[in-house]
Amino acid sequence: MDPRDAILAAVRRNRPVGEHPLPPVPHFAVSEAGERAACFARSLELMGGKVLEPDPAADLLTAYLRGSGLAPPEIVCSAVPEIAGNRDLATVAHPRDLADVDVAVVRAACGVAETGSVLLTEAQLQVNAVAYLAQHLLVLLDPADIVASIHDAYDRPEFHQARYAVFHTGPSATADIEGVLVHGAQGVRSLTVVLLPRQPSSVPA
Repeated sequence: MDPRDAILAAVRRNRPVGEHPLPPVPHFAVSEAGERAACFARSLELMGGKVLEPDPAADLLTAYLRGSGLAPPEIVCSAVPEIAGNRDLATVAHPRDLADVDVAVVRAACGVAETGSVLLTEAQLQVNAVAYLAQHLLVLLDPADIVASIHDAYDRPEFHQARYAVFHTGPSATADIEGVLVHGAQGVRSLTVVLLPRQPSSVPA
């Protein structure tokens, strides 16, 4: 028996008798949808991200670029029907092939008001690495999908059904001992959320 198996066998032999379920997770007061959206925006901005309201009169990608002060991107990977990209995620053979993506566009499973986080799973990302290798991340979020707390997000079916799930909060942020903050050193340089209701065909069953 190798050392690993010996250790695991010892743990199993000494496991306390009986079942030991996880403690119940408390649920706090439910806030109104408008309050959750406002809290989400404040929390995200504290983490270096931003929330944009969609302009019905403007193209969504154009409005995003204008609101973010970005130059027209060369490569856009889109996993949503609302914005057309020019790099098809279905053709990506290896995550490293996304290293030259300027803007990635995805839709979040839900948002968390208390932290400004968005829940992304393999269903939304299609290729998990796109949320980190792209220079900029644009996230569409239905205001109805904003929950009050992480506790509520854990109860979402998307979280339980996913093989890969991540709570993404703002852009990559790295600071040294001198207090110099750098965005984008280990991930996306910017994260922008557009509050946009889902299209009827994309509403989860």
